[in-house]
Amino acid sequence: MSRSFKRRLTVGALAAVLLTAFAAVRMPAFASGSHGAKPTVVLVHGAWADSSGWNGVVRRLQDDGYPVAAIPNELRSLSGDAANVRAYLQTIPGPIVLVGHSYGGAVITNAATGLHNVRALVYIDAFAPDQGEDATTLAGPDSALSVPDPTTVFTLIPPTLPPTPATDLYLKTPTFLTSFANGLPARDARILAATQRPATIGALGEPSGVPAWKTIRSWYLIGTKDLIIPPSVERTMARRAGSDISYFNAGHLGLISDPKAVTRVVEKAAKATA
Repeated sequence: MSRSFKRRLTVGALAAVLLTAFAAVRMPAFASGSHGAKPTVVLVHGAWADSSGWNGVVRRLQDDGYPVAAIPNELRSLSGDAANVRAYLQTIPGPIVLVGHSYGGAVITNAATGLHNVRALVYIDAFAPDQGEDATTLAGPDSALSVPDPTTVFTLIPPTLPPTPATDLYLKTPTFLTSFANGLPARDARILAATQRPATIGALGEPSGVPAWKTIRSWYLIGTKDLIIPPSVERTMARRAGSDISYFNAGHLGLISDPKAVTRVVEKAAKATA
């Protein structure tokens, strides 16, 4: 037997093993049709954050028996980020509760359109744009980020002016601490500022497509101390989407400061659409 044939045989055997393994896990216990099964909760973070911001929510959902995934949001472009999330959702065979925070709300609004197994959308201090709207414009003039000179609140990478759609935006530390992470202990806020992930100007300014909330039931949790997306803006978006609206005494990062309240709304949506 030649060496090349042996190599092909080994590769073929490995492929067969992998295919068998994938076939064995394609229908997990929470798939649609399982008696009493809970939906999968998929959590999508926003700009200047990462999936770890959901840790407190993930722990509580898992303790209550929910399959849950806090997936990465690339923060590169709204259409591209939504396509990535949509591709992930299409690997889940059972019902889904899809949750978005901040810019992640714009992402889920686009990612879930036309997906029949997404039973509920949950917005946590999030954008819920209509077709043609973008996050930057929706935030409005009362947002702490709406300033005459953006370089006073953002660090641009690369720092050349004028910026392009591909320019990365980091929040300057003072803005992060006082406006983005208000309500969190200062030590925790400084760690989050140091580990923030940038979003591109293009992602925050890209017009939204057809919104999923026009056909999928939604819930909206408004932080009354949010300085990034003002509560009045959130309330307007929530009412337009026909969302079930709740409030909590939190800033923009309420998912971290009060994960119990966030979990309560997510589970309410899950039970209402079971």
